[in-house]
Amino acid sequence: MHAFLVVLLVIVCISLIVVVLLQSSKSAGLSGAISGGAETLFGKQKARGIDLVLHRVTIVLSVLFFVLTIAVSYFKL
Repeated sequence: MHAFLVVLLVIVCISLIVVVLLQSSKSAGLSGAISGGAETLFGKQKARGIDLVLHRVTIVLSVLFFVLTIAVSYFKL
């Protein structure tokens, strides 16, 4: 059981890295860092198409990552 969970965790980790790297950047440079947060907060930039899909996949994979990490540490005993 432990070996299966570790293999699944490695697959989820690699998938999470790939999905995060595939996402487009929301803004560039220092000016984007200052004004980009406000635009995202107030909804001026809505994710559409592939960006929305990648965002949702990132959320699912991150939750799965935490659950698998806890499960691996539990079954390590």
